Amino acid sequence: MSRPIRVFVVDDHPIVRRGIRDLLETEPDFLVVGEAVNGQEAVSGAAATAPDVVLMDLVMPALDGIEATRQIKARQPEVKILVLTSFATDDKVFPAIKAGALGYLIKDTGPDDLLQAIRQVDRGEPTLHPTIAQKLLLEIAQPAERPSIPDPLTEREVEVLQLLARGLSNQEIADRLVLSVTTVYSHVSNILSKLHLATRTQAALYALREGYAPLYDPDE
Repeated sequence: MSRPIRVFVVDDHPIVRRGIRDLLETEPDFLVVGEAVNGQEAVSGAAATAPDVVLMDLVMPALDGIEATRQIKARQPEVKILVLTSFATDDKVFPAIKAGALGYLIKDTGPDDLLQAIRQVDRGEPTLHPTIAQKLLLEIAQPAERPSIPDPLTEREVEVLQLLARGLSNQEIADRLVLSVTTVYSHVSNILSKLHLATRTQAALYALREGYAPLYDPDE
């Protein structure tokens, strides 16, 4: 059997943490490596246990889940964050995703869907509750004046951003543009820096929102 997915559970309600732990412990491919009751404990606990996935509540004492997500991603960029919260308002959804969350679920999500979402996030695949997905699509669809970028993207960086938004990996982008993977990695880093973004997911959403890439692949 392949390695278990190491999960760290963050929620200020003991009954929620217990329910999630009990659910995960019924599956052989999950291992709960720790729990936290607030964002401060989440940051220190993630550093101590090196989980694959953090299940993150948002509204908590001491430090909220959005800031905890930001701090964990800054210190441990390889850790995947899956938000599990009762809130689906814009002031929670968009900041959480900008902070680096790869998935966003509402607490009415069924057990099987939660397990599947954790597996998806562990593989690096974004997963969104239907309500959240609809919000993002509506946000992308809204016409908006493209903001000025102090350090504009080069023509090559725009090409990389367009392919990134279509879900291509660095290797696939390198093959498509006949570049080395190292060069593509450098372009992606420059794009994130220039746009003041933290993740490829945020860059993809930016590309869709600002018209750099279509919602659908024109080659399909």
